[in-house]
Amino acid sequence: MMKNENKRFIMARIKLLPILVCFVFIVLFVSMLVSVAFIYLMDYLHVLKPLTSRRFPIIIMFMLIISLLVSIIITTIAGNRTLRPLNKIIDATKEIAAGNFDIRLENQYPYEFSRLTTSVNEMAKELGSIETLRDDFVSTISHEYKTPIVSIKGFAKLIKKGNLSKERQDEYLDIIISESERLTQLSNNVLLLSKVTSSDRMNDITEFLLDEQLRKAILLLESRIKNKNITLDMELDSCTIQANEELLNQVWINLLTNAIKFTKDNGTISLKLVNDREKVQVVIEDNGIGMDKEVTKHIFDKFYQGDSSHSSQGNGLGLALVKRIVDLCKGSIEVYSELDKGSKFIVELPVNYKN
Repeated sequence: MMKNENKRFIMARIKLLPILVCFVFIVLFVSMLVSVAFIYLMDYLHVLKPLTSRRFPIIIMFMLIISLLVSIIITTIAGNRTLRPLNKIIDATKEIAAGNFDIRLENQYPYEFSRLTTSVNEMAKELGSIETLRDDFVSTISHEYKTPIVSIKGFAKLIKKGNLSKERQDEYLDIIISESERLTQLSNNVLLLSKVTSSDRMNDITEFLLDEQLRKAILLLESRIKNKNITLDMELDSCTIQANEELLNQVWINLLTNAIKFTKDNGTISLKLVNDREKVQVVIEDNGIGMDKEVTKHIFDKFYQGDSSHSSQGNGLGLALVKRIVDLCKGSIEVYSELDKGSKFIVELPVNYKN
């Protein structure tokens, strides 16, 4: 794509060269013609004295001055017309700087200006999208923070009154602790999402055993698995991979946490790692509540929660993080799900990370 763009640019410059040569020739020809005509007219009207060898240099100098003036007039007029698109682009950038991201330029100019016009339009479009995303993000994050804070404040007031039974007081304290943990998780996810979203490439690349990382992730979540009496089937090929170990670990924690959360008691979760030399495939499958097509379509959107009954257990950022980290790893993620039949997440990653 880049080679084709450079080729088009070189061809445009080659086509432009003869036009410039012709323009210069025409300007010189017209200016000389005008100056000769002017001298002839003055001579015809007897304004000039008869031409002599002594006065010949003066006449030549006079003709050059007239030619220069005519050239300046012609190039000024032509330059203003040629630079008109550039002035429109400058005005457009001023509008964008002032916050107007809806402005669009008509792409009807020569190739050089056409490329610049396209870039300005794309910039305005991207900035407009970022502005919309920022507004939505601020609105959503404010709501996500407000809900647990209001809950904590309400139950703290009830406890302060002091007329509660020991059981009720413990119940309210557990809710406050749960909501505090939810706020902590939300803050951590927002910070991590901001970190991975602002970067176009993955840093701190190391080589590590992916199967060992998956086993450690299972150990971290072992208590949750036992609490729901979930059966875990594991089939892990030995595999060494190049990636950011910390970020990739977050992918498995989030996917496995979701699988545990949406799997009913006594359910089953399957974890497979297939090593295919140049790439690896990690499959996490559960027989939980599953999702319909609409939920599956938006599952990687920020703050999207398809199952409102579990909204208190999450904040809709986990899978958005997963998608972004996998993209930074130059990998892909797919999800297959059916209501009441469970969900399957398939993550494919290159073994050797290349920037």
